[in-house]
Amino acid sequence: MKHRDLLSGLVRLHVLHHAAEQEIYGQWMIEELASHGYRLSPGTLYPMLHKMQRDGYLTCREERHGRSVRKLYRITDLGREGLDMAKKRVREFTGEAMSDE
Repeated sequence: MKHRDLLSGLVRLHVLHHAAEQEIYGQWMIEELASHGYRLSPGTLYPMLHKMQRDGYLTCREERHGRSVRKLYRITDLGREGLDMAKKRVREFTGEAMSDE
């Protein structure tokens, strides 16, 4: 992904946004992000989800479907707090950035 470092924060915000609405899982999130123009491989997204879980922004539970196991992620209180703060900062930035045109 071009400009990966710049856009990785926005990807994390997408993850938190959707995890606040419902439980998410990796493949669904990859497809959702692709609909917004982000092309992430499982090798990029899954470590990101695991780190967000370790950092306390997401919780994870496992759901069995026959032999397969799906990890479902949900936002935590810390994640919700971070998302709210980020939304305020993004609004501030977009207001400033759009007024320069």
